[in-house]
Amino acid sequence: MKVPPVRMSLPFRGKAGEPPGIVAVARVDRKTKNISRRLNPGEIAIIDHSDLDRVSAEELIRRKVSAVVNVSVSMTGRYPNLGPQLLLNADIPVLDDVGPDVLVRVTDGAVVRLDQEALYLGDTVVAKGTPLTQESVDAAMTEARSMVAVQIESFAANTLEFLRREHELLTDGVRAPELDTDMEGRHVLVVVRGYHYREDLAALRAYIREYKPVMLAVDGGADALMEVGYEPDVILGDMDSVSDEALRCGAELVVHAYPDGRAPGLSRVRELGLEAVTCPAPGTSEDIALLLADARGASLIVVVGTHHTLEEFLDKGRPGMSSTFITHLRVAGKLINARGVHQLYQSRISGWSLLALVLAAAVTVLVAVLFSPAEPVLARYFEVTWHSFTYWLTGKF
Repeated sequence: MKVPPVRMSLPFRGKAGEPPGIVAVARVDRKTKNISRRLNPGEIAIIDHSDLDRVSAEELIRRKVSAVVNVSVSMTGRYPNLGPQLLLNADIPVLDDVGPDVLVRVTDGAVVRLDQEALYLGDTVVAKGTPLTQESVDAAMTEARSMVAVQIESFAANTLEFLRREHELLTDGVRAPELDTDMEGRHVLVVVRGYHYREDLAALRAYIREYKPVMLAVDGGADALMEVGYEPDVILGDMDSVSDEALRCGAELVVHAYPDGRAPGLSRVRELGLEAVTCPAPGTSEDIALLLADARGASLIVVVGTHHTLEEFLDKGRPGMSSTFITHLRVAGKLINARGVHQLYQSRISGWSLLALVLAAAVTVLVAVLFSPAEPVLARYFEVTWHSFTYWLTGKF
């Protein structure tokens, strides 16, 4: 088989006289959130992700992978996870349940060929699995929906158990570390790289421009903010899914630690020569970000990419999501979803005021140019002024 250069990122499908299938560079990692940062368009992602969730699938689609090879089962039927259907909708082939040996047999950056149920390295089959089809996904979703009641009962049991063990989190919140960033009486925008975060950030531009909220990013949420031109004020999390570039942006760093004080993410921060404080607490980093904003006196907490609906809680498929439910109860009086802000928020500058301002400026320019003896000079001056005004005006939209 003629093997293309390793640097090639765009895949090709077999032509006449060539082996069939998709030939591309393979990126290998057990954690989908880690591999996403290294993927280039056209590459094949080899992951180990049981019950592939929606956020992970959307990130793979955004990276424009040519195919996905999953060590685990993408849909176990425990709950209706949405990732596999999204990949199929995007015409991305998925080879499922190939087993862990592929993680050893294929090195990151190797050129592989995916054909039907087999993955090849050269002429050697290195993995075999089951290609996902619309029929198999539909069947798994039907089975999963029949288990929703069981999952809700399990979620409720986990929530009650968490509440029994960690009731102080609901009653007392967290002991917030000292920060230079002042949140007292201010709006705090908590950004998680989760559901619809790009659309929500785009919809909040006018709100952000007017209220200038504190930007509190949760792990990869810092990269999400920087993608659209903002810089986080505080980055909080395990520090395992945020880029080095984001960590070096100048934001204050808060490492989410275990309740016993262990903070594995702190070593990475120190390796980069950066300083950080720790915040020991149970729950997820998303929870701690909300509790931190509450403890530091935020008047309103606007969330982007966090979990709100039953579908989103079940799609994540983690017992730890119980803490998120409890956290939302704790900060409910200050909490508002980004979509709610977008629907309710209106700029303080009304359309009629802008129209009156435009007409007044136009009349002033016209009178000055027509009746002034210094017509050429004034004409040039008002031309410059008009261009400045229109530039300012377009910035309001």
